[in-house]
Amino acid sequence: MTLKDISSGPDWIIWVVGIILAIFSIILLTGRGANLIAGYNTASKEKKDKYNAKRLSRVFGSGIAVITGLVFAMGIFENVLPASFATISLIIVIIDIVIMLVIANTVCKK
Repeated sequence: MTLKDISSGPDWIIWVVGIILAIFSIILLTGRGANLIAGYNTASKEKKDKYNAKRLSRVFGSGIAVITGLVFAMGIFENVLPASFATISLIIVIIDIVIMLVIANTVCKK
């Protein structure tokens, strides 16, 4: 059984999601998208001053780039990849998010 067999929605949705994630990733990787990060954009000035915004943006941009790669891989290879790749992708995304949060709260602090 492949990913194509278990998918129930139209194929264009995965491409739109992938493109949106790629745009966010590029913006964050340039170091200019700190306001796109939930929690940072609503933080007080004192809390924002505790973080290196450029480094924080790049960390989250890298993490979103990993997720973007998974989304595009599922879109391109949906006829080849086994259905279990969806579970593997979910595990990778969860690990990626945990790593992003740990790095954001350690390395990105001033």
